[in-house]
Amino acid sequence: MATEPRTNALSWDECFMRIARTMAERSKDPSTQVGAVIATRDNVVVGIGYNGFPRGIDADKFPWEREGELHETKYAYICHAEENAIYNANADTHECKIYSTLFPCNECTKALIQKGITEVIYEKDLYHNTPACIAARNMLDAAGITYRQYICDWE
Repeated sequence: MATEPRTNALSWDECFMRIARTMAERSKDPSTQVGAVIATRDNVVVGIGYNGFPRGIDADKFPWEREGELHETKYAYICHAEENAIYNANADTHECKIYSTLFPCNECTKALIQKGITEVIYEKDLYHNTPACIAARNMLDAAGITYRQYICDWE
């Protein structure tokens, strides 16, 4: 009797999105937790990240507010998950793909383009109609970078 290989192994999309979700759990942001994973075309992880303050910044000494003057909100200080995945990359990201639990903003999209990312796979698109996400899609289209939503089927 021959043994057959498993047919229910995780797909690469599911595997990397699960890792991105786990990374999101590292975030101390009380309102939005985002995780990201950069992988090569051969499905080797080269970078991971989550949204949080830069290294060495005490998260308890800076604001987590969403409204107010810029310097009084988290937005002046937070590094996004996609940025951190790039900063943490241990290999060249040219022709890699990124998995993110949230569609990237325009600032992260610029960094992804500059680092040679060729595909964006995201889980949620909560800010679809905001200027930042409209600009992100415009840049992704202009750069020829494919993007698609990953629909979770394990929950």
